Amino acid sequence: MCVGKLNTVIMKATYLLTLALLTSAVPAFAQASASIIISSPAAGATVATPFVLDATTSPCSGQPVAATGYSLDVGTTTFVYAASINAQVPASLGAHTLHVKSWGNAGAGCDADVSIIVSAAVAAPLFTDVAVSQPAANAELVSPFTLIAGGTQCESQPIAAMGFSIDNSSATSVVYGAAVNAPVTSTTGAHVLHVKSWGNQGAGCDTDIAINVMPSPVSLLPANAITVQSIQTLTNWQAAIDTATGAAASTFGVANLTSSPSLSGTSREFATTFAGVGGERYDVSFGADTSATNFLYDTMVYIPSSSSDIANVEFDLNQVMANGETVIFGFQCDYWSKTWDYTANAGTPQAFSDVWLPSTAACNVQSWTANTWHHVQIRYSHDSLGNATYQSVWLDNVEQDLNITVPDAFALGWSPTLLTNFQVDSMTSADTTAAVYLDNLTVYRW
Repeated sequence: MCVGKLNTVIMKATYLLTLALLTSAVPAFAQASASIIISSPAAGATVATPFVLDATTSPCSGQPVAATGYSLDVGTTTFVYAASINAQVPASLGAHTLHVKSWGNAGAGCDADVSIIVSAAVAAPLFTDVAVSQPAANAELVSPFTLIAGGTQCESQPIAAMGFSIDNSSATSVVYGAAVNAPVTSTTGAHVLHVKSWGNQGAGCDTDIAINVMPSPVSLLPANAITVQSIQTLTNWQAAIDTATGAAASTFGVANLTSSPSLSGTSREFATTFAGVGGERYDVSFGADTSATNFLYDTMVYIPSSSSDIANVEFDLNQVMANGETVIFGFQCDYWSKTWDYTANAGTPQAFSDVWLPSTAACNVQSWTANTWHHVQIRYSHDSLGNATYQSVWLDNVEQDLNITVPDAFALGWSPTLLTNFQVDSMTSADTTAAVYLDNLTVYRW
């Protein structure tokens, strides 16, 4: 189990700092124009009113982008809670400076400026506002992956239908309406996903997304990999408060088997009652193996809409190694930092200091679709000294590479064991309850 956790108050402070930057009238920006690409308007362009702003962002000062925005001259900032902007911007006639901004999830601010001239002599351009929220450009995906896209206008016509195809295929899947949320099947390799829309007067629009379809991590397992399936059905699950999540908090948890919701027919419900901001840890031992050094954690997670106050969900794997020390793979989706976090030992195995560190891989449990099964896979390994390498994480078949190596060995005096923790943390000081479900919990090792 995880020995400790960064104080939730610190994570709250990070979140509040980000909010302060988002709402500040005069935030401090780095002139990091390389992280913001403005496709339209061009610098020095003469444009109509309204004109079309089309911009994309990459990490701001090394931080995943939490929000973007834009303003004219010293005017009010319009915020867009996405990593790209496609909007019609009204402006008065004359010369202006367009400020396009982005904010990292830990408070960094970036800005790119474009000088424009707004003229009544220029006709307003046709506007298409189709946005693809998933997958992101250049994403690494496992087939089938989910396409989520929508909009209101195709060349200034109301959208009547949408569709998608891969590369040069003539087979287009069509959805009637102004949004699409559908699984997409593809062969492995680099592809172009064409997201199409049609206006109600015949206009046709196309938004192209470059993607990389990767093999499933399970398909890459070696022949000697040992598989332990249906760990959620084991009868020796235990529950305990994680006291490191809040000194004033109290929690109570119960882990029961259930048939609904379930994919396999038997899932486990983790029902937690919170009094204050705190976390409840559930753990189970599923064997012992001191020689395995590579692991793939694989599970399905379901969060009902009634469990709306969850801050973090944590998926840990602990192993006692041949030298008697315990390597702790701590991993969580963190609402406060909007990232996948991992644990490290900031001390020594004997004088250990368990800390949580944010990765650059984005994750926010509050953005997970409720009442839906989500697929979480985590790949990690360690050497004989307990230096852990967090390699990759997959959420709903979207891969994010980590490749982070940190010391993660602890002299806990445990007997040989393989143990997994599942933890749920609350995000509010009010008394609340939450239920989360796991199914098809599998750990592969070799």
